[in-house]
Amino acid sequence: MFTGIVETLGQVRHVQTSHTGTRVVIGCENLSLADVKVGDSISVDGCCLTVVKLEPDAFHVDVSQETLAVTVGFAHGASVNLEKALRLSDRLGGHLVTGHVDARGTVTRLEPAGESWLVEIRVPAMLRRYIARKGSITLNGVSLTVNRVDDRPDGCEFSINLIPHTIENTTLGTLAAGSAVNLEIDLIARYVERMLATAPART
Repeated sequence: MFTGIVETLGQVRHVQTSHTGTRVVIGCENLSLADVKVGDSISVDGCCLTVVKLEPDAFHVDVSQETLAVTVGFAHGASVNLEKALRLSDRLGGHLVTGHVDARGTVTRLEPAGESWLVEIRVPAMLRRYIARKGSITLNGVSLTVNRVDDRPDGCEFSINLIPHTIENTTLGTLAAGSAVNLEIDLIARYVERMLATAPART
């Protein structure tokens, strides 16, 4: 479990694909690994991955084909947002994030809005029911608040604002129109839908 508050940036140092899967090495000079052991989880651009090997300033993860099919950001040399797993004693500065990416979104608009940036994201139709004005959503591992939702026949677009701190300390500062992003819907919305779908019919 995570909060969507990025701790630091890392870099994809190496990607090795074989018939058994994909091994990725993430460099993390500014992330302390003193309290991390093999088997722990780290969010990499919003994707919860299990550490399978540790180096002094890097960690190795195995990424499944299913994960690669719905995510972006694992290209060699790419910068990635990093967050270690939440401890029960930690502050919940963002919102509850599982690190289970639901789909990719596409940036359709990005422009300055005072000192911040207005960003609009198009999402697949299957996700529009989970996105609500003033609700939470995760972009590349960053917890953000939805400001506006525009439903369309082929899906929907929603807007967010990026404050200077977020732009300077996450990979979201490199976004541009056409950029793909990893999306995770709010955990509560996921369970509410399941509960309603499986509720017994009233007579």
